[in-house]
Amino acid sequence: MKICAIICEFNPFHNGHKYLIETAKKLSGCDSVLCIMSGNFTQRGDICLLNKFKRARHAVLSGADAVLELPAPFAVAPAEIFAQGAIKILSSIPEVTTLAFGCEDCDKGAFLQSAELLINEPKEFTAYLNEQLNLGESYIKSYNYAFEKCGGKHGFLSMPNNILGVEYTKAILKYKSEINILPIRRIGCGYNDENLAQNYSSASAIRQNLNSDKVINNVPNYVYCDLKIEQDIQRIFKNYCLFSLLSTNKEQLKEVFGCTEGLENKLKNCEMQDFESIIANTCAKRYSASRIKRILCANLLKLYKYDALEFLQNDLYLKPLAINKDKIDLILSSLSKSSFPTVILQKNKNSLSVSAKKCFEICEFADKIWDFINNKKTYNYTFISV
Repeated sequence: MKICAIICEFNPFHNGHKYLIETAKKLSGCDSVLCIMSGNFTQRGDICLLNKFKRARHAVLSGADAVLELPAPFAVAPAEIFAQGAIKILSSIPEVTTLAFGCEDCDKGAFLQSAELLINEPKEFTAYLNEQLNLGESYIKSYNYAFEKCGGKHGFLSMPNNILGVEYTKAILKYKSEINILPIRRIGCGYNDENLAQNYSSASAIRQNLNSDKVINNVPNYVYCDLKIEQDIQRIFKNYCLFSLLSTNKEQLKEVFGCTEGLENKLKNCEMQDFESIIANTCAKRYSASRIKRILCANLLKLYKYDALEFLQNDLYLKPLAINKDKIDLILSSLSKSSFPTVILQKNKNSLSVSAKKCFEICEFADKIWDFINNKKTYNYTFISV
């Protein structure tokens, strides 16, 4: 069986995601689509509106054949680590032949060329980068400038989904994987657009406008029914982050990805402020709001860079969240060919390596935090048959 993989968050699942799955299935020529999805927290440092099992169910109802969990140490991490964690897991499954991803520019050659350039970064890259930073430009603009001066395609890394696509491609090259990339042009609103469109809004727009009547046109009906959230989840999550910041010392903060160059001092100096004020007062041209939110979220979940780097060097595991009921035997057969064990039942956890078991338990802790915030109790040792 040939499998096309998709790396995702689905927070929440929307029409654009459905289009990506359908298009990937059609263009890849693969027999099945396998998603590897962040658990209950995202790469931008957000708490997911719905738990990982519900979001996995939505994906399978929309055409995916299976959904695996991307462990939290990679899911709440900079794009490079996010991509490496996902590709390491996917590369362990021999039947995964293709990786499809949404992007603003579906020039496959540009992804490959960009990845090669950044892996084999020219000596002058850092000089160009620092030149622009010293002129007061933002880190993103300075990085793009250096990239283009060293031969990168103009404007290519100014688009968020292209950046992730390049990181996926870099990870594939890093792990010497034979997975083929399949860039698919996004339709509808941009990644960060917070305005609701008629039917292809971004996940950001949907999260910001949950009470709008327009949401129903932007997500499948089975997603809309699950989006009736009663609690103010975001407010509770932010309070947890604030408490965790207050109870964490500077040395611990420095162990979180991205908390460098004295950012730990800035954050601790702001610890008595509200969440939005902390973001506003620590953001600078060098640090995006997403980076600060990710640091606060990772600190809450006790996700440290030395753990993620250890896990990237060792065996991991496969954690199915949902599988198409008509393909359960086929999917489980494919997963069994992986060099990593599959965890479904609690007893499977006992067969993990020391490092993989540690990773799994970190994810369990993150799930407990999600449960506390949402006043829920999630049973983890299962998968949903859809």
